[in-house]
Formats: sequence, C-alpha cells, structure tokens
Amino acid sequence: MADERKLTERHQQILRATVRRYVATAEPVSSKSLAGNRDFAVSPATIRNAMGWLEQAGLLFQPHTSAGRIPSDWGYRLYVDRLIEPDERLGSQTERFLNQRLDAETGNLEALLHGAAQLLGTLSGYIALVTWPQTPHHTLKHLQLVRLDSGRVMLIVVTDAYETQSVLMGPSRADGADRGPDERELQVLSNFLNHKLRGRSLAAIACLDWSELDREFQQYARLISSILQALRERSHALTSAPIVVRGISEVLRQPEFSQLQQVQTLLHLLEAEPDQLWPLMFELPASEGSEGSEGSERNATVRIGSENPLEPMRSCTLISAHYCQADRPVGSVGLIGPTRMLYESAIALVEAVAGYLSATLNPSDP
Repeated sequence: MADERKLTERHQQILRATVRRYVATAEPVSSKSLAGNRDFAVSPATIRNAMGWLEQAGLLFQPHTSAGRIPSDWGYRLYVDRLIEPDERLGSQTERFLNQRLDAETGNLEALLHGAAQLLGTLSGYIALVTWPQTPHHTLKHLQLVRLDSGRVMLIVVTDAYETQSVLMGPSRADGADRGPDERELQVLSNFLNHKLRGRSLAAIACLDWSELDREFQQYARLISSILQALRERSHALTSAPIVVRGISEVLRQPEFSQLQQVQTLLHLLEAEPDQLWPLMFELPASEGSEGSEGSERNATVRIGSENPLEPMRSCTLISAHYCQADRPVGSVGLIGPTRMLYESAIALVEAVAGYLSATLNPSDP
C-alpha cells in the first residue's frame, strides 16, 4: 500500500467522489462516469490515472478486469477518518424527531429503547441495535477457594453488590505436584488473592499481568490462570446486557445481502449469538475511570469490513456510540449495514440517538 501522506488533493477529491457514487449506485465506478462531474475540471485520462494510483495504494480495487473500481475497506477507512464530517443537520433533525415520536416521560425504559431502535432502523435503512443499560461495574468484595471431595476446586466470588457467583474448576494440580492443593494451601492462596484483588473491577482483574508472581505462589501459576479465566467469564456474564435489534427487513433490500448464505450467517449472529456483538458495541476506555477520548469530536466508533473480528460481519460495517448516565457510559447504539454505506448520515443518526438516550436518562442535565 502507498503512503497516505502522498495522497494529493486531487486523489482525495477523486476518492471521495468514487465512494459517493458507488454508495449511490452500487455499481463499479469508471473514470468516464466521474468525468461528467462538474467538480472535476480535468480530462477522463487524468481521472483514470488518479484512480489507477488509488488502486495501487490499496484504496480502490476492480471486482472484474473489465469493470470500474470500488472502494476497499482501507479506502472506506480513509474516507471516514479524513474526508467526511457527520451530517450535523440530519443529527439535529433526528433528535427533534425522536422527541416528537417517543414519550420519554412515561418512564417505560423498554418502550423507549424499542422505539429508538425502530426509528433508527427506519431512518437509516440498516440494522439498528440498542443495548439495554448495563449493570454497574462490579468490583470484587471477597473470593474463596474451596476444595471438594472430588479433588476439584470451587471458586466463590462475592461482588460489591453482594452478588455471589460460584465456578467449579479442576481438578487443578499445583505445577510439579502429585496432588492438588489442600485446604490449608487454598486458604493461603485465597488470602493472597483477596489482598491483591479486593476492590478491583472484575473486568480489570481479567486483564492483569501475572507473569511475575511472588515466589511462594509460583507453583500455583496454573491454578491462578484458571481463576483469572473464570473471573473473566464472570465479568462478561455480569456486565453484558440484552440488545434490541430492529431493521432487519430494511437492510435485506441492499444488494450486498442478496446471497442467502451471507444473510443466514448474519441473522444467526443477531438472533442466536447477540452476546458476541456486545463487546464490539461497548468498548470501555482503555484506562479504568477514564471519561473517554478527551477532545475527540466524534463519539461514534466505526468498524469497517475486515476490522470486524466476527466472520459474519466481515462484509459489513458496524457503527456504534455510547449513551451515558451520570457521565458514565452504560449502553450503546449501533447500526450494521454493508460497507457501501452513507457514512456521513449513518454516523450522524447513531450519535443523535445516543445523545437522545443520554439526555433522557439524565433529565436534570442542562
């Protein structure tokens, strides 16, 4: 791929025009079709050369040798990051529309979330997703390791909300030992872990680096690794929230979803495995307690095509934005559609709905 810094103003202009024309027509774009654009005071040959450079740079590609060119995932990425601004006018119109159509004063959160998702799907033409507000970030109050008669170990976790979770592990043997840890060893290990972990969030515990353990606990490295995995699973179970999905019938009208197999895998993900989408839609700031990307003008996160880790999403774009309560992200609003998406509008719609939900959940805010 070519260096983005070598992208001239003309290259950017032609990339922008190519993306917009492809989004509008769903047909590969030729230099001849762009030459009719009054914004270009250059010949078709100049446009063709520029499109050739963009193809070599990996921003465009030809689906067939005799066809025009279409944007690559990287082309869309550069377009989103550098060549557009969300449609602020559409965002303002959407917020007014939401206030007119949805009755937030009833206090019915379920109706509010379903209504917001339905309107987002209808306005965008894509699949709309709205997560329920997640439960607060659970911190560890106490854990206990208990040896069972079978030789297995039970992990009992108590959170600050006094929710109790138990996980059966093992049989887990200490490294190099012929037996698993006895009750005394498990008590010592429980005391050690409580000292190290009490008051931390379960999500943070799962990400801790335990490569250097105190010497006396090195022999329990394998068991501690199992404990951390169990805490990671408990954290996901406690923080994930249901997702409201609307607009599937809308997006099926897009030509990218004309193949039955592709539609089936995406529908299976949405209907049978929505928990896999939750971590993609709701990414907390890297440092715990952070308020997000300070100074960032864009609330939305955009995952394009191959940037999505889930196979059914590899030909899709996921746009998501947090909504907040008491200045803390508690849920997320999202759109799933083809990578051939009207990004200016889609980003504005997602941010508008997220902003509306934040305002509704914080009625005392100015």
